[in-house]
Amino acid sequence: MQVSNNISSFNVWKNYNSNVSSLRDSMSKLSSGSRINDAGDDPSGLAMSERLRTQTRNTAAAAGNVENKLNYLQTADSWMQKMHDMLGRMGELAVMANDGTKSQTDRDILQKEFGQMQEEIVRITDDAGKFNGIALFDGAQISQQVGADGGQVFDGVMIDLQSDTATDLDGVVGGATWADLVDGTIEISDQTNASAAVTAVNAGIDFISSQRADVGAEMKRMDQTLDGLRSYEENISATESRIRDVDVAKETAEMSKYNILQQVGTAMLAQANQLPQGVLQLLG
Repeated sequence: MQVSNNISSFNVWKNYNSNVSSLRDSMSKLSSGSRINDAGDDPSGLAMSERLRTQTRNTAAAAGNVENKLNYLQTADSWMQKMHDMLGRMGELAVMANDGTKSQTDRDILQKEFGQMQEEIVRITDDAGKFNGIALFDGAQISQQVGADGGQVFDGVMIDLQSDTATDLDGVVGGATWADLVDGTIEISDQTNASAAVTAVNAGIDFISSQRADVGAEMKRMDQTLDGLRSYEENISATESRIRDVDVAKETAEMSKYNILQQVGTAMLAQANQLPQGVLQLLG
């Protein structure tokens, strides 16, 4: 029987400390909702979950880029819709001017409205048509990252509707350009010019339709890209959650176990500390 070294008490104390430490870990996990609160909890799981977290954040940022591009394209399409409307009116005016029963005064009046439509299209394409201060119709290409990893960059369509554009309008005799249509070159002040203007305006409408088709195709692509990014973000978030989040039911059971063991350990430690008292009986 030993007094100086109470081995039984030491063993109980060791187990007691271990149970208290485990109880603290369980309480920490439950209170934080995370199975991994520091690298020591699961080193490999921590590394994997941090990598997945980075992917989630990058994917969310890329999705924001795509949404911005969709807004950019929708703004451009809205302006081109107004151009379609104005070109449609210009076609009406040109047909009305190509009428031998109208006087020159009538045609001059029609030309005034025709010219105003031309000037408004120029104003939109050269100045007003912007998104966040960025010109929509100067032919610049908008590039942006659309994925979580490097190199996942998309170069968008180029919309060139500036008034000095040299694009030929298909089917127009004499090789008239978009600039001719929207700048004082195509007019309806006499019947001959009005006849040519009808053809030019129709070609201009087809030209804008082609540009809108390019924009619409990119919008469809961006919609699909956005859907893919959202699905990817959801899946990697779920994977990261399985690695890092605590299983509340399981951890609650663990906490209950360690709580009981801690209480039992306290009682056993008291009992173990009483063992050396038997020496007193030997001393009579």
